[in-house]
Amino acid sequence: MENTSFKTWPESATRLIGVAAGRDPADTVIQDGRVVNVHTREVLDGWQVAIADGRIAYVGPDASHCIGPETQIIQADGQYLIPGLCDAHMHIESGMLTPAEFARAVTPQGTTTMFVDPHEIANVLGLEGVRLMHDEALIQPISIFTQMPSCAPSAPGLETTGFEITPEDVAEAMTWPGVIGLGEMMNFPGVINADPKMLAEIAATQTARKTVGGHYASPDLGPNFHAYAAGGPADDHEGTCEADAIARARQGMRVMMRLGSAWFDVEKQITAVTEKGLDSRSFILCTDDCHSGTLVNEGHMNRAVRHAIEHGCNPIVALQMATINTATHFGLERELGSIAPGRRADVILTDDLTNLPINLVIAKGVTVAEKGKVRVDFPHLDWPAHARQTMHLGKVLEPADFEVHAPEGANSVTAKVIGIVENQAPTKALTADLAVTDGIVEPDAGQDICQVALVERHKGTGGVVNGFVNGFEYQGRMAMASTVAHDSHHMIVVGTSRDDMALAANRLGEVGGGMCVYQGGKELALVELPVAGLMSDAPAAEVAVKAEAIVEAMRACGCTLNNASIQHSFLALVVIPELRISDLGLVDVTKFELTDLFEES
Repeated sequence: MENTSFKTWPESATRLIGVAAGRDPADTVIQDGRVVNVHTREVLDGWQVAIADGRIAYVGPDASHCIGPETQIIQADGQYLIPGLCDAHMHIESGMLTPAEFARAVTPQGTTTMFVDPHEIANVLGLEGVRLMHDEALIQPISIFTQMPSCAPSAPGLETTGFEITPEDVAEAMTWPGVIGLGEMMNFPGVINADPKMLAEIAATQTARKTVGGHYASPDLGPNFHAYAAGGPADDHEGTCEADAIARARQGMRVMMRLGSAWFDVEKQITAVTEKGLDSRSFILCTDDCHSGTLVNEGHMNRAVRHAIEHGCNPIVALQMATINTATHFGLERELGSIAPGRRADVILTDDLTNLPINLVIAKGVTVAEKGKVRVDFPHLDWPAHARQTMHLGKVLEPADFEVHAPEGANSVTAKVIGIVENQAPTKALTADLAVTDGIVEPDAGQDICQVALVERHKGTGGVVNGFVNGFEYQGRMAMASTVAHDSHHMIVVGTSRDDMALAANRLGEVGGGMCVYQGGKELALVELPVAGLMSDAPAAEVAVKAEAIVEAMRACGCTLNNASIQHSFLALVVIPELRISDLGLVDVTKFELTDLFEES
């Protein structure tokens, strides 16, 4: 489905040679620029770039011999020419947008290549969902490569997904034109224990000579970490400190440092380069998870590059981490990631390498955005009806479904509590003494403890698992519900009022999924996500307004956490320590086993 008018390098070689030699005219020539060469880490003043067939034909001090009567001339007027930015690891679904609308949102920010892992939709719609994401990605004017999801479920035996991904699915996907490798291998205990299914998925990817994505979400850098590296993952984005970065680089893994909406892991890892002096070519920038509000108001990969620079990274080194380093990692160094002959003509014009304003964006030789405005279409796939009908609750939920029953005769209990850690993916395993009223365990605003529930939505079982969470600082009667609930994407409901929890959950059942906040029986905010209960095909600016209303509603209920809606959506992520909730119960992720809600008395 990819645009067939865009030719491969071999298909264009005759013309590229002719343009570079001066025998044939270029389609476009960029004059009077300052080319940032990420191969040599230098700025080449006054150099010019000639483009033909969407690829770079010539880069040098004088492209006048490449100009013909029909050649378009772009005057850079002394601006820097930098390669289009690449996001090495991200989930489109986290932006609550379809691939087309995500691409529309980030293209003016200078992102021309994305490596996307659609494991969110894989949990809801299986291999078909991955194919739909892949197909819409291929028809975009920028380059979007798909990593075949590896773990659905992410932790077998600890959660139930709508569909499962098998080694046979992985092998099939490796034959698809837009698949670049295997998505993050989140089941790191499976790799460490040489689980045959996990190793089969890795083997299928390696046999196809493609890249295996990593996800080692543990602070343990001992034998388990080394066993994971021996299993085959080629990169990792779960590091949160300098020691993590150094350990991964020393094992030959690419260090992916993420700056998403809620993950701020660049600052503490980039010191491995800026202070310890490790080779920066092993380091890559990515976003992992960015919601629509961040994309619209703050940026995408341009934001990540600026952030790295703010924390001491040389600007051109930071650019390498978002261009050539990424391309090299995925085996695409000869295809993209630099302004050099034969590569896709993905070029950004900017007048400041530190603040990185994005003035003009060229992708595959076409001007796709200028001064923050898109200049091309971003085609939509015709999503089938069943992809928009994924809310299967099995019943109308009642407040009683959210009751936590105490052991018989108990006046109080010691409960295990999920503890939120602001701006980080891990949680804390806490305990708290909670009161019991008429046999029901009550949340406690004084200890900042409210209820959390996982509502099954794939099989229509009507199942609800209840627990407790600390860190949201909610006050009064309220509830927030979301069908963005990594990774199995059931429904997560957090609240202080069981009445409001039932109202919020049923509301999402009505609209096909999304997020909503209720306070005292009234709806404060709603964002509809009808595609798989994960995405909207409305423009990013519209979704961002509704998403910001969710954040404001959470603040109105007392929550001041940064990007609290993302923290909410990760409460069921049973592959990142320490404590999570799933449709099967409370999960101790330090031991990878289900655990009781109450401490033994």
